Amino acid sequence: MVQFVKQLSGRINPNIYSSISSQTDPASIAFLRQLQREMKKENVLDIPFSELRVVVFDIETTGFNPERGDRILSIGAVKMVGGQVLENETFYSLINSDGEIPENIIELTGIKEAHLIGAPPIEDVLKDFYQFIKNDTLVAHHANHEKSFMNHVTWSILRTNFQHRIIDTSFLLKIVEPEKRLVTLSECCEHYGIVIANRHHALYDALATAELWGENIRLIKKLGFSDLNDVYTHLAKIK
Repeated sequence: MVQFVKQLSGRINPNIYSSISSQTDPASIAFLRQLQREMKKENVLDIPFSELRVVVFDIETTGFNPERGDRILSIGAVKMVGGQVLENETFYSLINSDGEIPENIIELTGIKEAHLIGAPPIEDVLKDFYQFIKNDTLVAHHANHEKSFMNHVTWSILRTNFQHRIIDTSFLLKIVEPEKRLVTLSECCEHYGIVIANRHHALYDALATAELWGENIRLIKKLGFSDLNDVYTHLAKIK
């Protein structure tokens, strides 16, 4: 999600992941490449919304720019089929890494350096996360933020490109609520009456985003859209 904080540059080592990339388990790389082959075989655009499997996820980070050393502090995710959240199918982990956490991020997320001491390192969390999501399509709110960090960390640690499809929740909002100026996750959830139990906690934000996705799936189907291909075709016509 987009975090409304100022970018702090120069406080964190931009090569934070370089020292661990050579230690990566070759099996993790092989597993990811197998997932990538499977994704190329499956055309998710034609899967009916009622059958579409997605993993809705959220990350908390130290800033906006992974290329300048900002890093992931936590990842939260939940699985869905159609508009329904799957019970007991959640993922959450803090991530242990060196470097200070800016004060405004501590205030925003509640994550302090002491909380990360016993957390697993990024290479372990990344491996576990890929095992959780497998080849499912990903969903995030303001997905460019998540995508930029996943691109960076996947290449830095696994030396392979991040190839999972990520759908932004605004993708459906453009059709379902074309006149509304809904930007933040808080604004969207307030509009739909969705309660966020703990804002700026990766798992709780992921759960709220999942509810938002589910509501938009229900509404988009009422408008006559059957699958992602219908949505892409419609958006291409109105551009």
